[in-house]
Amino acid sequence: MSLDDTCSGVGRAQPRSRDDAFARVRSQDRQQTVVEDQAMALLGPDTPFGSILDPMERISETLFGLIMALTFICSLGVATGTNINVQTMLIGALGCNLAWGIVDGGLYLLARINDRGDKLLTLRAIRKAPDPEAARRVIADALPPELSAMLPVEQLESMRKRLQQLPEPAPGPGLTKRDWIGALGLCLLSFLSTFPVVIPFVFLSDARLALRVSYAVAIVMLFCCGYVFGVRSGLRPAVAGLAMVAVGSTLVGIAVALGG
Repeated sequence: MSLDDTCSGVGRAQPRSRDDAFARVRSQDRQQTVVEDQAMALLGPDTPFGSILDPMERISETLFGLIMALTFICSLGVATGTNINVQTMLIGALGCNLAWGIVDGGLYLLARINDRGDKLLTLRAIRKAPDPEAARRVIADALPPELSAMLPVEQLESMRKRLQQLPEPAPGPGLTKRDWIGALGLCLLSFLSTFPVVIPFVFLSDARLALRVSYAVAIVMLFCCGYVFGVRSGLRPAVAGLAMVAVGSTLVGIAVALGG
């Protein structure tokens, strides 16, 4: 190989090296921007986009409603023995979950007020900080430790400036239309999760057989909830489904043993 060919090869390699370096810098900038946006989402105002209830909230509420209905049905079945009144079973299970849904919806609204109020207090503390360094400490303390450890001083300062530029917040935390929709969604999930369990009592005249079918339906629902939980959590879905059946059955058994 001649000297000219060698020099030519070096000349061709340099642009690729520069392109690789620029690509790495852009990738790092994008990662830093993503981290900063995640941090801003925890401190800044609520975004109007995205689901009102996240998947885990939906799974949890379905599980709560299912376990509540199972606890009531099992307790009534044990207490009445062979003399199961189907109408009493239906009204009791539906009423139990409706009451739980209303309570859970109210707790959801309280949690939204608390979350929004916490953001409001943090924003006020940042704006009233005596100097930028103190404001950055407030931001770092308000973030999860794992996230704040990833943010260099430059990004904390960028966040401080972005938060300073936000419009003046409301004097106190309030509830929005999305909050009320979320509370209604939780209430409906808790109530509707009862129906698959009580449907056997509607179509089967033999109350004892309906009770057994109801248990089978509940086991299938527990497995499905656990399967979806496993998918969302990075676990083995089938194993998570079986574990959810075991945990749900144990919780129902404990509740029945303690008087329902």
